[in-house]
Amino acid sequence: MEAAKERNAASTFLGIATAIQSVHFAEEWVTGFHIRFPALLGLDPMPMSFFVAFNLVWIGFWIASVPSLRIGRRLAFFAAWFLAIAGVLNGVAHPMMAIASGGYFPGLITSPFIGIAGVILWQRLHRATSMTTRVA
Repeated sequence: MEAAKERNAASTFLGIATAIQSVHFAEEWVTGFHIRFPALLGLDPMPMSFFVAFNLVWIGFWIASVPSLRIGRRLAFFAAWFLAIAGVLNGVAHPMMAIASGGYFPGLITSPFIGIAGVILWQRLHRATSMTTRVA
């Protein structure tokens, strides 16, 4: 019963973190992340269609994983762990890119929120993963 409780808590927070990541993606979209990030690396802009499709596919995957995480599906755990890791990285990378570029960098405003959400999701998943025998 305790494992189910931990999976439910992780699942609920996966939904919250997905909502926060969606707002973060919206900030990146409207402020030109697909142009500014590649430029920081000396590359051509990322096609807007690829940037949007990539983000929407992951957001859809995370949404679909919320109920599957409750029953312990491996693919749902993969998706949730991916968001936790990506969230933490976003929380660190965007401020660093702002420093490197000498000012605001697309995604900076929401990056602390997804960074914190990533840490919390990581903690919830760690508890759920250590107590769960997952269903294939």
